[in-house]
Amino acid sequence: MRGHYWTFRPYLASLAKPPRAAATQHFRVTLQDPRMGEVKVTGRLAEGGEDLVVVIHGLGGSHRSYYAVHAARAAARAGFACLRLDLRGADRTGDDLYHAGLTADVHAALASPRLAAYRRIHLWGFSLGGHVALRAATEACDPRVVSVAAICPPMDLRAGVEVIDRPNGALYRRHVLRGLVDIFEQVARRGRPLPISVQEARRIRRIADWDERVIAPHFGFEGARGYWRDTSVGPHLSALRVPALVVSAEEDPMVATRTVRPWVERAETVRAVFVAEGGHVGFPPGTDLGLGSDGDVDEQVLGWLRDPR
Repeated sequence: MRGHYWTFRPYLASLAKPPRAAATQHFRVTLQDPRMGEVKVTGRLAEGGEDLVVVIHGLGGSHRSYYAVHAARAAARAGFACLRLDLRGADRTGDDLYHAGLTADVHAALASPRLAAYRRIHLWGFSLGGHVALRAATEACDPRVVSVAAICPPMDLRAGVEVIDRPNGALYRRHVLRGLVDIFEQVARRGRPLPISVQEARRIRRIADWDERVIAPHFGFEGARGYWRDTSVGPHLSALRVPALVVSAEEDPMVATRTVRPWVERAETVRAVFVAEGGHVGFPPGTDLGLGSDGDVDEQVLGWLRDPR
């Protein structure tokens, strides 16, 4: 029950008192997608010093997600510039859908002239966004990327889906699917080609079915199992060429640590932290990640990103 509590408490607190980020500017970059043609990726950019943190939201989220705003506030206090990136469609403009291995959006954002002045770049993802950040760092990435942090990321997508699709994950599934269907509806309104109708999408009740009926056919995977197999970052961690921090909570009700631990513990470039108490991207005040720095979890992560060790 504590895992559920620390998952919901920060979210509910953000509804009661929405966090406000520092002043930002609209960010936009356009890329050519082989299926959809011209696709835009957007976000909010808070300019700062020579270091830039790119914050990537979780499944069904956006740059407005409370954890992304909290991360941006901590980045401003630490003297970092911060881009809260929206994966395609997450801004609800209907350009396209995204998935856990769609790293083209990250690479396109890093190549934007708007970010050319930053000397060092740090990727910081939450949940599925952590998976995307790690996967991007296993590929031919911008050489300015020097560190990566992932908070409660899945490593094996199939195992992760099996956990969230269990009966006790119904509340989380509804929340995530509500965000995904919202994005889907916006894409449909723009007349973009989609594998099923809006009515069919609204009737989906399991993440596995979403991956099977929407993600796999839309992106050309061989069913949901092919998507999970081809995209999961766990088998690719050995390709990381920059230090990576993975923070997981033993009581996380959405990403079970038993599906994370085997992958990160044998990856030489990954610093894995498993905290005893916490939920999905939510942690009690005073949580110590054992990284040798002070402050809350966000401040400790930023300290590690600045100086990985």
